Amino acid sequence: MKLTIDRMSLLRPLGHVQSVVERRNTIPILANVVLRAEDGQLSLTATDMDMDIATEVGCAVATSGTTTLSAHMLYDIARKLPDGAEVELTVSDGHANISAGRSSFRLPTLPVEDFPAISSSDLPVNFALTAADLRDLIDATRFAISTEETRYYLNGIYLHKADDGHLCAVATDGHRLALTRQALPSGASQMPSVILPRKAVGELRKLLDDYDGDVSVGLAETRAEFGFGAVRLSSKLIDGTFPDYTRVIPAGNDRIMQVDAASFSAAVDRVSTISSEKSRSVKMGLKSGVLTLSASNTDASSATEEIEVTYDGPEMDIGFNARYLLDIAGQVNNDIVEFALADQGSPSLVRAPGDDASLFVLMPMRV
Repeated sequence: MKLTIDRMSLLRPLGHVQSVVERRNTIPILANVVLRAEDGQLSLTATDMDMDIATEVGCAVATSGTTTLSAHMLYDIARKLPDGAEVELTVSDGHANISAGRSSFRLPTLPVEDFPAISSSDLPVNFALTAADLRDLIDATRFAISTEETRYYLNGIYLHKADDGHLCAVATDGHRLALTRQALPSGASQMPSVILPRKAVGELRKLLDDYDGDVSVGLAETRAEFGFGAVRLSSKLIDGTFPDYTRVIPAGNDRIMQVDAASFSAAVDRVSTISSEKSRSVKMGLKSGVLTLSASNTDASSATEEIEVTYDGPEMDIGFNARYLLDIAGQVNNDIVEFALADQGSPSLVRAPGDDASLFVLMPMRV
């Protein structure tokens, strides 16, 4: 196998595939990327057994062939080579020689036969989403994905067709819930309800950073597949039942506060400097037209800040985790954030005024 490729042309697809490969692997072949050169194309494939990614890029192929090399090592080499370098890759006798200018590297290869077979069966439900729509679904919800392994069914985004016929994405960790909905794309009417794992969500979001076309989506009960032009990402789904989230969305919260999102975030950030690292709690004291944010620490430190708000309900105090407040305020697509409150012990509803597409639910804290 022998090929020549421009450094930047190699670096971009390598960046995609090495991201899937785990840094620590007990099975050596899983640390490697499969390189297949033929007909002027270099295809790259990697897997962590739960998720696999494949992509291809044009190159000058002198001799066709297939090999596997350490994904992270190859990526680091390509990353550190000078801009504009022509990279020559030659494989023989169980080793790969990589040369560019005056630099040369010799890496061991592993047999392609050891690499796990990648499933490529057709999925029953197929539809397309724009990159912008998929970005919105992920960004509005992924911050609320649980990292607690015991409730594994919360370790992802729940993607499903809602009762009202919308495409709906939900994530929750038991302390906060994020929900966003969009018009159901053509072809998705029979889609299964799926839980997309946290790692797959992260990889999807990275791929969306520099892609603006349509994303093809294929779904089955146990697997999801996403196509971005030359890149294909496939992932197993979380095998579990997502809880009925509609029961925790409050319906009767009638104490409405509206506040400038940027001012609110900055004030919460300042005041929470004082709150203890463990609880990160901030108290919100509400009275007509004024919100007082306060925090204290066990060493007798304290902080308060007042900001103007639109509120004419009864006076009340309620506590929240500062980081959760900042996460949610950062995802409200508006200059104004609206809080619908009930009392200091009940969940609060947060959204942009008049926005029916996205909402956030936040559990209060004792302060």
